[in-house]
Amino acid sequence: MVQVNENEYRLKFFLNNNYNRKICQVCQTPFWTKDKERNVCADIPCTDYYFFDLNIKSPPLTVREARQKFLKFFEKKGHTIIPPKPVLARWREDLYLTIASIVDFQPFVTSGIVPPPANPLVLSQPCIRLEDVDNVGVTFGRHLTTFEMAAHHAFNYPDKQIYWKDETVELSKEFFVEEIGIPEEELNYKESWWEGGGNAGPSFEVTVGGLELATLVFMQYEIKDGNYVPLKLKIVDTGYGVERIAWFTQKTPTAFHAIYGNLVYTFFNKIGAPLVDDELLKTAAILAGRIDPDKPETIKRHREEVAKKLGLDLKYIDQELTRAARVFQVLDHTKTIALMLADGLVPSNSGEGYLGRLLIRRALRVLRLLGSDIKLYELVKEQIEYWKEDFPQLLKNKDYILDVVNLEQERFNETLSKISLTASSLSRRKEISVDDLVKLYDSNGIPPDLLVEEIRKINPEIKVEVPYNFYGLVAKRHQTAPLKDTKKEKLPKDVIDLAENLPPTKKLYYEDQYKRSFIAKVVSVYKNYLVLDQTTFYPEGGGQIGDTGIIKDEKGNTYQVVDTQKVKDVIFHILDKEPSLKEGDEVYGEIDWQRRYRIMKHHTVTHVILSAARKVLGEHVWQAGAEKTPQKGRLDITHYKLPTEEEIKKIEDLANYIINDRRPVRPLIINRTEAEMKYGVSIYAGGVPEGADVRLIEIKDWDIEGCGGTHLSNTSEIGALKIINVEKIQDGVIRLEYVAGDVVAQYARQEEDKLKEISRQLSTSPEQIEVRLKRFLEEYKEKEELLNQYRKIMLQQIENISEKETVNGITIYIINLFDEELRKEAMRKLTMNQKSIVVNISNKGNNNVVEIATSNDLRVDKIIEALRREGGKGGGKGTYGSITTQLNVDKIVNTIKSTINNGI
Repeated sequence: MVQVNENEYRLKFFLNNNYNRKICQVCQTPFWTKDKERNVCADIPCTDYYFFDLNIKSPPLTVREARQKFLKFFEKKGHTIIPPKPVLARWREDLYLTIASIVDFQPFVTSGIVPPPANPLVLSQPCIRLEDVDNVGVTFGRHLTTFEMAAHHAFNYPDKQIYWKDETVELSKEFFVEEIGIPEEELNYKESWWEGGGNAGPSFEVTVGGLELATLVFMQYEIKDGNYVPLKLKIVDTGYGVERIAWFTQKTPTAFHAIYGNLVYTFFNKIGAPLVDDELLKTAAILAGRIDPDKPETIKRHREEVAKKLGLDLKYIDQELTRAARVFQVLDHTKTIALMLADGLVPSNSGEGYLGRLLIRRALRVLRLLGSDIKLYELVKEQIEYWKEDFPQLLKNKDYILDVVNLEQERFNETLSKISLTASSLSRRKEISVDDLVKLYDSNGIPPDLLVEEIRKINPEIKVEVPYNFYGLVAKRHQTAPLKDTKKEKLPKDVIDLAENLPPTKKLYYEDQYKRSFIAKVVSVYKNYLVLDQTTFYPEGGGQIGDTGIIKDEKGNTYQVVDTQKVKDVIFHILDKEPSLKEGDEVYGEIDWQRRYRIMKHHTVTHVILSAARKVLGEHVWQAGAEKTPQKGRLDITHYKLPTEEEIKKIEDLANYIINDRRPVRPLIINRTEAEMKYGVSIYAGGVPEGADVRLIEIKDWDIEGCGGTHLSNTSEIGALKIINVEKIQDGVIRLEYVAGDVVAQYARQEEDKLKEISRQLSTSPEQIEVRLKRFLEEYKEKEELLNQYRKIMLQQIENISEKETVNGITIYIINLFDEELRKEAMRKLTMNQKSIVVNISNKGNNNVVEIATSNDLRVDKIIEALRREGGKGGGKGTYGSITTQLNVDKIVNTIKSTINNGI
């Protein structure tokens, strides 16, 4: 822990209420308590869990009841209850999952850019953390991948103080003593230090009976170059464990029993795993604080202690606790999976989707270890039913959740079918490192223990070990988003540096998006880069390309603007040549309006389509990328499978309905906090803009999202929409391409031209093309059937029509078949007999193409090698190879015979 001045923790509350500062005899950490006899901090591993034996006034609380008790208590204390955010941190570009309640307010509230939605406030935020995923179940509830962090926050500004350390600690005392009924002498405030997200501050861990129930953080420093710089905005950042409070009051055998109630027994039953005795589990849980997951040997020692205490066989204890831990893992993982998918996660091989797929596959792996053949979606369905009132989004998105889980299980089974092939390719190595295992998992998704098991069957000497915390290691590497690559700068560094000393450019395109021309003054001229005091030229950004047009000076010189770019708030007009302009000159500017107007149509229709896609495919659809050009629009969306033709028609029809319905489109600038509270985080579909205010584009009663682009004022201006291409560009991402406005007519004309060309080739008119094509296909089918009959006849005679010779006990067939289907079938048939080689030689221009197939007891490798030495190009291994060569037929045959004579 960082060395902190003791006075940071010496609060008036402690001194005025007879708390004593003690040093824990085990961990040497200072803590505050009213119990003068206490010498241990009441936290694990310094003590076992003894909260089971404490008498408290509170009745047993479910998770829901514990959450409500917390929220209502702090509401009575002057805090405003605010709704939690999704478990996917869409408002953060650096983080995929919501890992703590403070994440809801980072970076804009915590940095002081925008005010919080209320001050002080209280919420219960569902969180997901995957770095400890391997420890779930093993510690009987101390580690979970999903948990609720109940929290009250106060944001103290230099000119407005809400409350700070003393009040925070007093509130925690009142909650635990008055609401939960814990004797105050049992409360312990353990001094600690917190760091995260570039901030830091002192904190107290509230421990009772071995269980840490809350952490009270006082965010008061910014970390700069390793130094702690005091923050102007000081934040009370608390976190109370809702599940732990439920366990504390219920005193169930494990935290899982407190969280899931009878669902625990339902899962044992559905999985087909025998129940584990509750008393055994309770004994194991009491001693679970001795487990240090970073030291696997402590798990073994813990089980030895349980066996000793209960007087039972260690092997039996190990078997029972292993089974229980695995069922608890499935319980935990299925809830997390359901929450992730309900908030819109689409499993994939990258980003947040990677984390979702990792957890689904880990759950499937655990089910295999339990010997269960139950479908994972059946267990996820139980979680939806159990939590539907707490998290309504589960029921709302039930069909999507179950469909995705089922599809992911099918994909996982396909992956496992490739395990032997992967193991075979790796078995020649002497050693496989942990990094290798992680990379292999990233690339093929095969559980490492299964892969290693297969590899060792082939090569028992290989050096490889799967770390016990493998999935945690992988999750940790993927939990934060990589720094976004800044787009390949279209401006040279010297131009970018120039922007540092220039004033912001006034953006006329926001004042009037239909403004085509303007008068402005020159602010800076550097080479062919021109900066004006104001402009209606839109710079590239947000998927919209930069405007083009002309700039005219007072002397009548005209310069073509070939592109428009922006550095922060300075807009650069890139000209076709260096202008004879100087600072202060007045110029006339005019954008290429037809080009801009088409871009505006493609941009506005992108918003229309995104909302249509969400309504047709589901709320998991999220923008993954976009581009708007004069020629077409492109929208990449998150979706787990290629949409059907019917779904695309529905999206297209919905979008065209909104176009024909003449919906007003208006930009509005609104405070970020207000925007989030009013519209949710879907406003960030196109990215997370900087600043206190966000610019939103609203299509009346249809869509609202943040956007900095130029738009139409009414959907009717779009004219029409046609989706022209749909493709899967990567796992979990679908690309839609479309045209709008007059470009639809251009597209239709191109399609007409194609139809005319097809008609010409079929010797008919476009009107008769269907009839002619149908007749053509019938004729083709008849000829294909006739050709197949000829193939059958030829195959029956194949041994008679081929040149046949025996060399060194091997039968060689020399054939010359151009028909591909016939050639393949002939080669297959002739190599069915052992010690057979088929050589097909066909002429292609000045070369001969040699295809060689062997029966399964022979190999082509040496023959191919010999032909390559003679000047052939090609390759092959096993029972098939192909070579292109200028050798004549006799030379080819003689080379093959010679090679066979020497042994193949």
